[in-house]
Amino acid sequence: MPVRTSVNSQGNGGKGLGPGLAIASAIAFGSSGVAAKPLIEAGLDPLHVVWLRVAGAALVMLPLAVRHRSLLRRRPALLAGFGLLAVAGVQAFYFAAISRIPVGVALLVEYLAPALVLGWVRFVQRRPVARAAAFGVVLAVGGLACVVEVWAGLSFDVLGLLLALGAAGCQVGYFLLSDQGSDSADGAPDPLGVIAYGLLVGAAVLTVVARPWAMDWSVLDHSAAMDGARVPAWLLLAWIVLIATVVAYVTGVISVRRLSPQIAGVVACLEAVIATVLAWVLLGEHLSAPQIAGGAVVLLGAFIAQSSTPARNSGEPVTGGSPERELAARETANPPSRHNRLR
Repeated sequence: MPVRTSVNSQGNGGKGLGPGLAIASAIAFGSSGVAAKPLIEAGLDPLHVVWLRVAGAALVMLPLAVRHRSLLRRRPALLAGFGLLAVAGVQAFYFAAISRIPVGVALLVEYLAPALVLGWVRFVQRRPVARAAAFGVVLAVGGLACVVEVWAGLSFDVLGLLLALGAAGCQVGYFLLSDQGSDSADGAPDPLGVIAYGLLVGAAVLTVVARPWAMDWSVLDHSAAMDGARVPAWLLLAWIVLIATVVAYVTGVISVRRLSPQIAGVVACLEAVIATVLAWVLLGEHLSAPQIAGGAVVLLGAFIAQSSTPARNSGEPVTGGSPERELAARETANPPSRHNRLR
């Protein structure tokens, strides 16, 4: 399935919007664990928390699904793929993995997705990739290994590692599917509509997996402990649904379309750093020196990958994907009078 990146007239203000949205998405996604852990410790099964998260977000986005109901006829495969991979697949594989291997190991394997995206672009699509972008991915993955302290409690479980790789593969699907059909001149699907239907599909799949009818609903009537403080369970759930899911997916999908799957994937590695910092501040889970150093390396890798695109009119590989950079590459190969679009 080819990845298409559009070129729109966004002016100078759009240049920094893509990275900003990607960082906002990483912050939103990274906050999910801090809010979910107190609910799990209060008695909810992890899969039940995932189901509440996705089902609640699907309910919030339902009006948008109704508004974009033509997508069911126009892009059924995209909607099914996004729901199965980007929503249900990532969540289900990840939680299944952490039941067999350490959380840090599972998280590191899952966030190999940016490297896998880069490999997809280079070897499957046969598109050139700048060396600096590849170096940025290597730095980010190496720094992530320090953030999650992969050396702590590592045990080799073949099935657990395969499940974590499944989560990574589904996350690759998230980045690639988020970039699908992004050229509005071709009647591309609205990203909000794709997210809405993806959440609906994901909720339906997770209903079968999580079996919410067996959930202890009374947990939501009480409060949960967050580093000694008592927080209403419903407030934590509202944060998970509205911020860590709805806002996270919306900003994430739009950032992929403004950047590119491979660069947005590298920036998404910041999620692990953000999650660790939030756990330090809100849950009292302190960072070690290697984790702090690893977080700095992740930031450096994301910055290098984001800034690794060539100057205007250069003949070097384009990997950043922002409108101005893609337009520069297009003008190099074709006269300016032609329609500015990359497929």
